[in-house]
Amino acid sequence: MRCGDKKKQELSPYLFLSPYLPSYTFCFFAALPLYAFAFKIDAMRILDRLERRFGNSGIPNVTLVLILAQVSVYIISKPQPEILNAFHLLPGLVLQGQVWRLLSFLAVPPVTNPIFAFFFWYLFYLMGNSLEHYWGTFRYNVFLLVGYLATVAAAFLFPEAQASNGFLQGSVFLAFAFLNPDFVLYIFFILPVKIKWLALLTWLSYGYILITGAWNIKLLVLASICNFLLFFWTDIKDRVRTGRRHMASQSSKFANTKSEKQPFHRCVICGITDISHPDMDFRYCTECAGTPGYCADHLQGHEHIRSA
Repeated sequence: MRCGDKKKQELSPYLFLSPYLPSYTFCFFAALPLYAFAFKIDAMRILDRLERRFGNSGIPNVTLVLILAQVSVYIISKPQPEILNAFHLLPGLVLQGQVWRLLSFLAVPPVTNPIFAFFFWYLFYLMGNSLEHYWGTFRYNVFLLVGYLATVAAAFLFPEAQASNGFLQGSVFLAFAFLNPDFVLYIFFILPVKIKWLALLTWLSYGYILITGAWNIKLLVLASICNFLLFFWTDIKDRVRTGRRHMASQSSKFANTKSEKQPFHRCVICGITDISHPDMDFRYCTECAGTPGYCADHLQGHEHIRSA
């Protein structure tokens, strides 16, 4: 038996409990909003209770801590890029004892280009710090923790596949865009774009990945937005209901407008129309200024209207 076959056999109990486990897990993550709706789970109410009990817990300025860790790893790995291999999350190696990978993958830099890396860290700090000020330290820590735990759990379904922290950090971007849709982001400090359009592109790319991507990438995408759904599911439901009522109101107004037919004939003297009196005969007088209409009762013997 070859060494590679032995290693594969050792990892096989963790790899797939059944050949359908990835699809089951995918359906579970995708159905989380339906579970919350069916059982009327108010995640924010649960968070309120946890905050009252553990509100003093949490790491302040956790976004800055993550950025400093990534900057340090970026500097260390610049002369020797292969050092990054020791930081990536590979669940198969974690099962062999390299447990530090459960945390070290959070310190892996997003990109290798220094300009793009700086721009990413700048935005990550701006958005993460804003969310922490908006929610408070505890809730922002919970937001990141839920995304982290879901990402690690999804990664262990594919022990030999490398997991990324990119989707987890992307959830911070989506949360900020949801709360500040009209925030103008200057790409490379030059091109102004409203962040809601960039968020829309992100959601579309996630949808494309969920349709065409590999199973491990699909699960990482769903895992990374678990925290987003946890924090914003109630707001999303409210917006859907408000939008539905608004569309129903617009449709009703349009239907009422269309149903209110405008008369084609109107008597200039008594005011009756072809709608109020459909059997009435109307005529127009060419000797009157403006050629007004008259009903049969007032057509004969009416006083002609003269122009001023």
